Amino acid sequence: MASKSITIVDYGMGNIGSVVGALRFLGVEPEVTPDPERVKIAHSLILPGVGSFRKAMEKLKSAGLDQAILETVQTRKRAILGICLGMQLLGSWSTEDGESQGLALIPNRVSRFDKSEQTKVPHVGFNTVQFSQRKGIFSELPEKADFYFVHSYRMLPDGLEGRTATCDYGGEFLAGFEKEKICGTQFHPEKSQTNGLILLKNFIEMVSLC
Repeated sequence: MASKSITIVDYGMGNIGSVVGALRFLGVEPEVTPDPERVKIAHSLILPGVGSFRKAMEKLKSAGLDQAILETVQTRKRAILGICLGMQLLGSWSTEDGESQGLALIPNRVSRFDKSEQTKVPHVGFNTVQFSQRKGIFSELPEKADFYFVHSYRMLPDGLEGRTATCDYGGEFLAGFEKEKICGTQFHPEKSQTNGLILLKNFIEMVSLC
């Protein structure tokens, strides 16, 4: 696949090294940039993320990256993959560190796990994901597949249209999403061994056809 066909948005809160490593393993050399002008002309985007939703949105807005992402995805109809916090940032709102508005590419809200003796927060480690349809970025995966998670906040799958993946941790939450080139994974595909590489390969193939 041609070099620079995937652009990783660098806003200072991403697990960029491991994402770059996984893409290189799959034969893709991504562009990594903090420049909104580069994001605006990107062929496709990956939005990684680790940390606070509020702080992440503040960084995106202060750099003008929020509008650059929306222009690329909504106006130019380019594909995006949000990973972990990156998927949450695609949501409408989060309650982390107070109410914060997201990019609203996925209409649902993000809220903290309900802590109990059975569900320790954060949710860390491999857990089983089930797919509504094994198509698109979920192609060639088993009906149930294990992926690696690290998070304290999650999005519920209620009312979403499109392909979804769910995981059970004290209740069902949204583990993955795809609709009209807007994709997200709450888990880290770049840290999920074979299953994660399959998903990333599917995203690469999707954007190569765009």
